[in-house]
Amino acid sequence: MHERRQFLRVLFDRPAYLNHGEQSWSCQLLDLSLQGALVTLPNDWDEELTQLTLSFSLSDVAVEELSITMDVEVKHTRNQQIGLRCLHIDIESASHLKRLIELNLGDDDLLHRELEHLVDQQQEEG
Repeated sequence: MHERRQFLRVLFDRPAYLNHGEQSWSCQLLDLSLQGALVTLPNDWDEELTQLTLSFSLSDVAVEELSITMDVEVKHTRNQQIGLRCLHIDIESASHLKRLIELNLGDDDLLHRELEHLVDQQQEEG
């Protein structure tokens, strides 16, 4: 099978939430990239939904709540997992995500190439 991913993913097992209007589903974040995320399929999932908000905390302690929130679209649902593509992320969440990816990649040059690719891709779509 041809691998279509253009961004490196980091494993990041964490509780997360998918929200749409007043609805909220608990799920598990499995991996993360600058472009999106992979989460477990929540119970009572509405397969008609295509755009949601994904949110998750980066810390286990409530002293300093670090979280990431992004607007996402469903790219695929298979094997009890949902592939999500980031449509919009606020600057604070983007800073946290960049730092998280940076720490997990351990390679600043690779991170900068990924960021450049993301910007180029956003400009092509814009």
